[in-house]
Amino acid sequence: MPLSLYLLALAVFAMGTSEFMLAGLLPDISHDLGVSVGATGALTSAFAIGMVVGAPLTAALARDRSGRAGLLGFVLAFLAAHAVGAVTGSFTVLLATRVAAALANAGFLAVALTTAAALVPPERKGRALAVLLSGTTVATVVGVPGGALLGGLFGWRAAFWAVAALCLPAALGVLRGVPTHPVRKDADGRRDADGRRDMVGRRDADSRRDMEGGRLDPGARRSTDGRPALRAEFARLRSPRLLLVLLSGALVNAATFGAFTFLAPVVTGSAGLAEPWVPVALVLFGAGSFAGITAAGRLSDRRPGLVLAVGGPLLLLGWPAVALFADRPAVLLGLVLVQGTLSFALGGTLIARSLYAAAGAPTMAGAYATAAFNVGATVGPLLAAATLGTSAGPLGPFWAAAVLVAAALPVALAAVPARGTGA
Repeated sequence: MPLSLYLLALAVFAMGTSEFMLAGLLPDISHDLGVSVGATGALTSAFAIGMVVGAPLTAALARDRSGRAGLLGFVLAFLAAHAVGAVTGSFTVLLATRVAAALANAGFLAVALTTAAALVPPERKGRALAVLLSGTTVATVVGVPGGALLGGLFGWRAAFWAVAALCLPAALGVLRGVPTHPVRKDADGRRDADGRRDMVGRRDADSRRDMEGGRLDPGARRSTDGRPALRAEFARLRSPRLLLVLLSGALVNAATFGAFTFLAPVVTGSAGLAEPWVPVALVLFGAGSFAGITAAGRLSDRRPGLVLAVGGPLLLLGWPAVALFADRPAVLLGLVLVQGTLSFALGGTLIARSLYAAAGAPTMAGAYATAAFNVGATVGPLLAAATLGTSAGPLGPFWAAAVLVAAALPVALAAVPARGTGA
């Protein structure tokens, strides 16, 4: 894998740390800025909404810039948002910085997904995305507990400054490590830039034919630089396969984040463990997510159906098992590790398949995946929270996660081929 992929993963690590660490900082922010904890929770919602809206918007605005220029601009904007947030005494300003940071995060991830895919041969797309997204999983293992510890020792502003500091080497890495026009060899050995196929001497299969049925795509007109026009890229959203992959990915992500959000009360409640065991459980989940995304990277290109056929039913059974064995600490912690692995193996596979299904939208494919998966991350905790008032009580989110996975599996299996890269 190219070094530039790991530099992009560093930026994803900084952004993932910022997104997840806020849960441990809300009481401190509430006390410092003189607002209620409930009102402070709007910081999390603002970030999630900004991610959903920002992915297609910022990707569309950045499509006329080189990948390196767009990525660098998003990293610097993310850095600036955290620097302003770290010094402000106004909750309104802090809320605005979270929206700005979310827009920058969404734009970066949308461009990074397509840039990562363009840096490697098509048949290694899944592995490249696994390296990129490992930044998020490492953030749950190291960044989030580290941010919470830093906030506890020096205050929440120190955690914001730490995220801003992480952006500096990430920006340097983008500037030095990501080429202005990523160059790779395509499937027939010809070299192309920015993932675009050579227009000389052969047909442009990505934009003139529908990748799924071989039919001519009437909306696939090209811009002057050889890429599909923005309108043609939006037209890819009419693809049934792409919509089904995005839907199944959103459902799996909703299950993951719905269960993860309400894990801590179960650790200290049903399992009867002390408060210090909460970060242990979170680290186990994060370690599992890293293992899952890594395994998916090796299988999602050639055997995506295998990941779904084996991992999907296990994930479905795992969430009820967490609820049923929540009062047994050793079993609970083991299941947390397993569920983290399975959740991100499926999620990573579906992200990779969404880029294959959106092959005719080279600059917007990452935006579609980012938006869909963040819809899941936004809706999942809301649905999980609604179960807390039912007879299931604090275990309700795990039953809700099982329902969401049950809904996702038939959709995913219908949309994802058993074998092949671009099939």
